Amino acid sequence: MTDLPIDTAPSDQPAPTGPFFRVLAQFVRDLSFENPRAPESLRIEAKPGIDMGVEMNAKGRADGLFEVDLKLSVKASTPETALFHVELVYGGLFQIGNVPEADVEKMLLIECPRFLFPFARQIIADATLQGGFYPPFMVDPLDFAAIYNARKEQMQGQGQPPAQA
Repeated sequence: MTDLPIDTAPSDQPAPTGPFFRVLAQFVRDLSFENPRAPESLRIEAKPGIDMGVEMNAKGRADGLFEVDLKLSVKASTPETALFHVELVYGGLFQIGNVPEADVEKMLLIECPRFLFPFARQIIADATLQGGFYPPFMVDPLDFAAIYNARKEQMQGQGQPPAQA
C-alpha cells in the first residue's frame, strides 16, 4: 500500500464525469457533556423532557474543499432537575465536483450532514452512557432536507436573502 496525498487519485482511473463528493476527513470539533446533579440524576425514575437543537454550517476553503459542521445540542430534564446537557460539533472535510452551482448549497447542507449524522449520533450515545445514563440517549434520525427547507422558508419570511454556503 502506498501513501498518497488525499487529493491524489490513481492515474489509471478516469476522472469522474458526473456529480460526486468525497469525504476526506471527519472530526470532533467540540464536545461538551454536563451531568450537573450526578449521582442523584442517575436515580431519577421519571421520563425526562428532551430539548434538542440542530444546526448545519458549511464554508468553502481556498483549496476548493468544503468544511461542514453538524451541531447537535441535547438537554434532558425533569420539572425538578436537569439531568444532562450534551453539545457536539462534528465536522467533515468534503470535495464536491461536477455539481451545478445551484445545487452546491443543498449538497453541503443536506447530503453532507446526512453522511455525518450516524457518527455524531454514536458519539452522543457514548457520552451519555459514559455519563452514567442507561440506556444511552439515541438521537432519532433527522430529515436534513426538511430542516434545510424550513430554514429557507424562515429566512424568506423574514425578508432575508437566501444564505450562501
